[in-house]
Amino acid sequence: MSYEQEEDDHYGPGYEVGSYTKDYNDGPYDGESDLNTNSNPEGKPRILLMGLRRSGKSSIQKVVFHKMSPNETLFLESTNKIVKDEISNSSFVQFQIWDFPGQVDFFDPNFDCEMIFGGCGALVFVIDAQDDYIDALMKLNLTVTRAYKVNPNIRFEVFIHKVDGLSDDHKIEAQRDIHQRANDELMEEGFDSVNLSFYLTSIYDHSIFEAFSKVVQKLIPQLPTLENLLNIFVSNSGIEKAFLFDVVSKIYIATDSSPVDMQSYELCCDMIDVVVDISCIYGTKEADGAAFDHQSLSLIKLNNSTILYLREVNRFLALVCILREDHFARQGLIDYNFVCFRQAIQEVFEVRMQVQQAGSYKKNVLQSFIVDSNEALDLKLVRELADVENDETTFKPEMSHQIFGEK
Repeated sequence: MSYEQEEDDHYGPGYEVGSYTKDYNDGPYDGESDLNTNSNPEGKPRILLMGLRRSGKSSIQKVVFHKMSPNETLFLESTNKIVKDEISNSSFVQFQIWDFPGQVDFFDPNFDCEMIFGGCGALVFVIDAQDDYIDALMKLNLTVTRAYKVNPNIRFEVFIHKVDGLSDDHKIEAQRDIHQRANDELMEEGFDSVNLSFYLTSIYDHSIFEAFSKVVQKLIPQLPTLENLLNIFVSNSGIEKAFLFDVVSKIYIATDSSPVDMQSYELCCDMIDVVVDISCIYGTKEADGAAFDHQSLSLIKLNNSTILYLREVNRFLALVCILREDHFARQGLIDYNFVCFRQAIQEVFEVRMQVQQAGSYKKNVLQSFIVDSNEALDLKLVRELADVENDETTFKPEMSHQIFGEK
């Protein structure tokens, strides 16, 4: 592991230098099942984890977002209340996960479908592939139809889980059967426009991380911008594949447009584990002695002339690249392009923060207007404020004013 100083490589005063593994603020909120609207004051996207009892919902949450060993999940108790988990690892990875007990009754008068599904970004339904999934499919159909009636914009994701104990043929057959049955039942009830996405997952390999990566990416409005920046970086640096990782969860929030190879993704995940473990051993709290900070890099050479190259983008994001050894001869060009890429990412952060702050300000101003029969209201001003709130501000690559090196 080596370090290098770059003059243009700087962060604002709010940046804290230190180990990757220090001060993660992503602990679970094990509150009661109080389904009130104040539980999400910042309006973060909400991911609902649903499924039958013992299907593996809580295990997925613990393994992906709390670094629990898969073997330790055997001792988890069944969820008997809604568990809310706040994920705020970076400016892009910000959402809530609500883990629902398997015995949820949608016809219970205390179950507020409008409140739960209304603010939901994605609904992940977990099916145990090693069990008889007929009951699970009935529950899936009921869940999807109720949720779609409340919020047609929900993204429905189906995890065909615990496939580690199945043969390859059995996995494919189970996925085909579940896909066919689920879609047929929805079409029979007139829900042809509902789109279900299916994933084969297991907590004992990287499939669960890749599946959750796809779910989270759909909740990131800046995803096209990030992908475009990665494409520019890759094409001008001789890199075969690049992933932008959330280091805490090993979810990749963006990648370039080339196809994702599972083996390459696993290599990148393993590299992050190595870097985090070494940082945990040698990292310190003092800024002068930090083992892994924003100026650090990690390089691993494989025996097939392939290089894994990791650079930290910020405290929770890392760029992991795969390239041929002969292309790494131009490391100076790659490092310069990375500095430009990182600065462009920082500009995306700033644009997003400005949009969020502007939206919050306009909302507060609108709420401050109190009208009674004796007061006149400037309707033109209100319309202008409302129009600003409905504007969609999108960061475009040309806004970065960065020039990447040519081949």
